[in-house]
Amino acid sequence: MHTALIEAAERLRQAQASGRPCAPVRELIARAQAEEDGDRVALAYAVQQHNTRLAEAQGRRRVGFKVGLTSRAVQRQLGVDQPDFGVLFADMAAGDGQPIAAEAVLQPKVEAEIALVLGRDLDHERHTLADLIRATDFALPAIEVVGSRIADWDIRLEDTIADNASSGCFVLGSRPVRLEALDLVRCGMKMTRRGEPVSVGAGAACLDNPLNAAVWLADTMARFDEPLRAGDVLLTGALGPMVAAAPGDVFQADIQGLGSVTAAFAQSQ
Repeated sequence: MHTALIEAAERLRQAQASGRPCAPVRELIARAQAEEDGDRVALAYAVQQHNTRLAEAQGRRRVGFKVGLTSRAVQRQLGVDQPDFGVLFADMAAGDGQPIAAEAVLQPKVEAEIALVLGRDLDHERHTLADLIRATDFALPAIEVVGSRIADWDIRLEDTIADNASSGCFVLGSRPVRLEALDLVRCGMKMTRRGEPVSVGAGAACLDNPLNAAVWLADTMARFDEPLRAGDVLLTGALGPMVAAAPGDVFQADIQGLGSVTAAFAQSQ
């Protein structure tokens, strides 16, 4: 692995450990690309995977994946035409309505999503919507708390991929719903902060259908030789705009057919 990529991975780890956001890592990835004639996206994922392997070696348990960049507007902003992914670990899961420590996520923002929990492996080279429907055990409402180790959210595609797709933590609702009981495209979402609406959307905002995001993820992980497995949690992408979070904030997301989920942020110490 190129020394610049190792430096990028270390920079991100130190930012999380110290609680102080760091400079972007894209110039380090560009240096590796220039010297190795590599693909910048592949090199950014190499940084992410390096930190993932270190985390697993330290005993952190992988429980699934998140899909990012599912908004067409955000894709245009970053100059890309496809999503990205990050790894979910068990210690990133926060309880529904339970306080999230202020230091847990750097520069937190929240977004409401639909989570899918798999009951079967997805290990084909290419997958269809039918494959995803058969493999999904149930869906849950979710709030993803995204965060950036990079100061002021000064990110480009390489930065967010390397930074585990800007992952922070996630909250799942507790009432599982089978897919046949849902309209994943037309289901409305409203998220409030202490009762005041702050974000609205629908399933169609996530790549036109959250299952499209899940198909993309299944195909992508197969190419990475890390196929999705039974029990994996898939955060399929935002249903509406992200909202910045502050200590003491309480967000509730209501998704039609799925019910509600609450992300509560502890007051600063």
